[in-house]
Amino acid sequence: MRKLTILLALLGLALLTGCTAWFGAGSVMKAIVSIGVVGFMATVVAQLAVDAILGLAWHAACRDIPFVQLVVSRMIRDAAASCLPFSQLGGMVLGIRATCSSDLFAPRGKGRAIDGSEAACANLVDITTEVMGQILFILTAVLCLVAHQQSSPFARPVIIGLVLLTLGIAGFVYTQRRGGDLLKRAGKMLGHNMAAQWQDAMLSSADSIQERFDAIWSHPRRIMEGALLHYVGWLGSAATIWVAYYFLGAHLSFGGAVAIEGVACGIMSVSFLVPAGLGVQEAAYITLGSAFGIAPSISLGLSLLRRGRELVIGIPMLLLWQAMEMRALRHKTPAQPEEAPATVPANKPAKPPQD
Repeated sequence: MRKLTILLALLGLALLTGCTAWFGAGSVMKAIVSIGVVGFMATVVAQLAVDAILGLAWHAACRDIPFVQLVVSRMIRDAAASCLPFSQLGGMVLGIRATCSSDLFAPRGKGRAIDGSEAACANLVDITTEVMGQILFILTAVLCLVAHQQSSPFARPVIIGLVLLTLGIAGFVYTQRRGGDLLKRAGKMLGHNMAAQWQDAMLSSADSIQERFDAIWSHPRRIMEGALLHYVGWLGSAATIWVAYYFLGAHLSFGGAVAIEGVACGIMSVSFLVPAGLGVQEAAYITLGSAFGIAPSISLGLSLLRRGRELVIGIPMLLLWQAMEMRALRHKTPAQPEEAPATVPANKPAKPPQD
């Protein structure tokens, strides 16, 4: 898996370099510079607003965890996936770790300790509701794309991918509803090939995880609220693209921004193993932008500006996560035990003082 991830990252980087050379590095840099500081900061502020909506979506499904704690964890998870050489799966692992330790930076009395099983369940549920919102968003994007270009070559493959994504999320939901039972069956099947204490730990953790999943899924209305808020967050992502195109001088309607962002997200979901979507994101923006009459150099500049925005937001969040980890280590350092006063053994008489 690691070798495959490295190979895909190198191929994506080669594709990105090739696109830049093909369309001209000068024209791409001209498009990037044309947005200006004000335009770039506008895209950063818009993305921060989207992050707040995503935190609300997570909190709607997992109300036992404070809102600020979830926002910080979500931003760290996204930063790991976009700024570090990890795939989306690696970002999820780091997001679980951040959920366990983010209470350290919450105001006193507002945060609480989260164990690993609760953090894993909360992140899986958030990803599930996010994909539910993404399915609705991609469907909206396809409708906008077909309304603009009825014979679009992207419509059919995106719809096929949408059907597969729907089947996948249905299986994902079933796994969460029956995950504890499946883990128990696996533990019993492997019982002859594993240590007894490992099997006991696996069975006990299965009960704990299933209880947490049942507690969350026992409120289907909250799950739907989370999915709808994620849909609003996806629309907010399209709004950031529309703002960026506006400052780049491209005339694009909001429906066109929804079509570009939605179809691009669908393409990037298929290539989730590529770290940070290197090359895939650029190729998607260039191709979809051309369908709306936008110059390839502008769309490539937009993709690079998006990566710059992710670095501006992501690097401080990763530094914050490191500070959280350091503080957690300091809190876990055991205090030095005080020396006990010397005692006289009971079976020996006290030695009389010498004159």
